[in-house]
Amino acid sequence: MPTVRADALTAKVATLSLEAQNKLEEDSAKKERKAEARAEAEAKKKMASRVTIKRIERNKKKYVTSVHGLEAFGIDLKKASKQFAQKFATGASVSRNPQGLEEIVVQGDVTDEIVEMLEENVGVLKGVPSDNVVCVEDKKKKAGTSTEQ
Repeated sequence: MPTVRADALTAKVATLSLEAQNKLEEDSAKKERKAEARAEAEAKKKMASRVTIKRIERNKKKYVTSVHGLEAFGIDLKKASKQFAQKFATGASVSRNPQGLEEIVVQGDVTDEIVEMLEENVGVLKGVPSDNVVCVEDKKKKAGTSTEQ
């Protein structure tokens, strides 16, 4: 693509005045610097973002596994949830968590298996560094026992 751009640029330069040529060259250099800075910022953001895998207790022996942070690595959450559902033979869906971020909720305690899938870059889960994966265990709070009589 840069060669096509350069050809178009030289074609335009031939018909423009000297001042316009200088301005055009400055503008194109400025756009290239902006594109480089944007790509660098995106790479930094990608390296700083984390994939959090949470095991949440639903009942006494029932769990759901929540995965969020995958969208920062350009992974389609619908496709990833479908892959989880097929792999573990459970229900998996994309929903919003209380913070307003989208997350994948998988029925059952499959935290270890999801971590393995992310480390092996299986299917649509390619591009997630294993250093950026964090596991958290969330226990459901017990119902308040009131002592009122």
